[in-house]
Amino acid sequence: MADLDALRTRWSHALHRSRGTDTSSPSSPGASPDPIPYADDLLARWSEPRRRYHTLDHLTAVLDHVDVLEDAADDPDLVRLAAWFHDAVYLPDRSENEERSARLAERALPEAGLSAAATAEVARLVRLTVTHAPADDDPNGQVLCDADLAILASPADAYTAYTAAVREEYAFVPPDAFRAGRAAILRQLLDLPRLFHTPYGTKEWEDPARRNLTDELTLLTS
Repeated sequence: MADLDALRTRWSHALHRSRGTDTSSPSSPGASPDPIPYADDLLARWSEPRRRYHTLDHLTAVLDHVDVLEDAADDPDLVRLAAWFHDAVYLPDRSENEERSARLAERALPEAGLSAAATAEVARLVRLTVTHAPADDDPNGQVLCDADLAILASPADAYTAYTAAVREEYAFVPPDAFRAGRAAILRQLLDLPRLFHTPYGTKEWEDPARRNLTDELTLLTS
């Protein structure tokens, strides 16, 4: 189970650092807004009962992976904020989740004290998770996309649990249609020249992820 207090702390630290305030200083009149209400709104979104994979556990895992990759980012705290927002709006039967999540960031972050430029960067990163195809000169995008896809490189039992959770989220889709759709997604991923873009992701996650995707595709099409 996710540690809500720890997540609130992680959000607060990333937001404070991104807006240039001291995490050890108490709030004072005229200071930036308290980060906790914003954290709680996002935690409630990630806790929606319809979610099976895109849950607080996924959020925690992505944040953990950003921590692993942070040296590759230009601004790891903006990447962390983007991780918080990247699936904040999630309806399995809708195709515009990333866009709606980015717009949520564009509304919430200026209220929370983030600059226009920093807000724009977070929203850009959220939108990038539609394709997971960051440019070669986009270290922030590479870190977020690699952190989001790191689940693909999990050990076999964790990967099986991931695929089961995805199927539960799409329980409204008939079995044959789900298998066809999922197989198409797996083929698209396997056709990419590379799944991961950071040096760590390329070295540590590329090969096991491709093995997992290939094994899943074989199961779906056999």
